[in-house]
Amino acid sequence: MRSTPSKIVGTLCITIGISTALPIFAGPQRETAAQYTAVSIPKFASTWFDRMQVGLEKAGAELSVTITQEVPSPATAAQQVKLVENATNQGSDAILVVPDDAESIEAALAGAQAKKIVTITHQSPDQVHADYDVEMIDDAFFGHLGMEEMVVALGSPEGKYAVYVGSFTRPDHNTWADAAVALARQKYPGLKLVGERFPVSEDVGLACQTALDLLAAYPDIRGFLVFGDRGGPGVAQALRQKGLVGKIAVISTTGPSEASPYLKDGSLSASVLWDPADTGYAMVYLARLALDGKRNMIGADLDIPGLGKPLSFAGNTMVFDRPIILTKENVDEFSGF
Repeated sequence: MRSTPSKIVGTLCITIGISTALPIFAGPQRETAAQYTAVSIPKFASTWFDRMQVGLEKAGAELSVTITQEVPSPATAAQQVKLVENATNQGSDAILVVPDDAESIEAALAGAQAKKIVTITHQSPDQVHADYDVEMIDDAFFGHLGMEEMVVALGSPEGKYAVYVGSFTRPDHNTWADAAVALARQKYPGLKLVGERFPVSEDVGLACQTALDLLAAYPDIRGFLVFGDRGGPGVAQALRQKGLVGKIAVISTTGPSEASPYLKDGSLSASVLWDPADTGYAMVYLARLALDGKRNMIGADLDIPGLGKPLSFAGNTMVFDRPIILTKENVDEFSGF
């Protein structure tokens, strides 16, 4: 039986280029008339981050925060650092960033804090020089959820499998992978990990080619556990090319618009994720509280409209419990990302 949270919850390797909230009166106040500016800096251009922008702009409209988005081009950690520095020099009130590399962005965030700019991150728990980091899932639980979904798709907890992450410096992907692999070793000794992990899940073409290489090296491989939204489609393309659709389990963290065709033809087994619009809304909500001098309200008892109270708040990291599991049966219920 599928162990789930609530169900809110080709021949070429091709590169693929909110919750409703009530007006806020207990927290940030629209009637204060204070207007702030915030710059959103995602990792790269994608429907996932377009969806996060929906939540950012919704909260911005409700809370008198003008949101602009700056997308790194090229999509590199160095370019993202430049955008943070630019936003700092332009005097933005808040910088909302999804770090490509947690370490390389530290100095830029420190520079923003030195100028009293509020810094909020996502997908980077305990980020150094972030005032707050917002997560919609508990990392250990999310890693376990991915592994359990792979076991469901496999039909039996045995055989070889591979793990993808975006990079070795992505704290979220690697934390999820650590939790998943640890669970497998403890609970499913029949599962055998191929290699350690492959840092290819933010490039569809590279994910596809790596899957082709692994299929050639390990023809008996049974599963791929992919942390990173572009890796799943890459593996799915490889399975299509090799005529292995439905024969190998693939669990990804790909959004519904991109995952849909792969889920429907069986080249992707399931996708575990969250709604990035919820993240965007929470980031702006926290930024507004901080800008209003209400940091004392930011804690485990903070009740954000539409999201409720966090699962936990430790250090600078606020964690909610809002996972979604996409399958071919329910993917059409989700749209916009």
